[in-house]
Amino acid sequence: MAGTIIADTLTHSTAGSVTTDYVVNGSAKAWLDHTQLTTSSIRDSLNISSITDAGTGKTYPISFSNNMSSSSYAGSLYSSANTGNNYTTFNNQHTGGLGSKTTSNFGHNSFSSVSVDAVRNDNIIFGDLA
Repeated sequence: MAGTIIADTLTHSTAGSVTTDYVVNGSAKAWLDHTQLTTSSIRDSLNISSITDAGTGKTYPISFSNNMSSSSYAGSLYSSANTGNNYTTFNNQHTGGLGSKTTSNFGHNSFSSVSVDAVRNDNIIFGDLA
């Protein structure tokens, strides 16, 4: 059985209150943990339907399951360790850059001094869903 809860404020018995605008507007609308080694593949995600390996250090498009309302959303990205599946070795730090953005997808670029395939790539997207 499906239902609807309508509320303007959420109140916790000891932690205080917050308006539901903060929940709707302040929550991540998509996140992704993926690798670029061998070929780009998803480890875990929310609101991501597919990703495509677009060459060394490039994953594009990363497609949303539910589109964003505009391409003016914000993203935070992280890339690290380009050798093996060693998640605890962080001597190979890379920069993750947010590539092209549309309402239906975005890109992730991993690079050091050149583009590199990174074993660990994390993406978080904030904005409004369509």
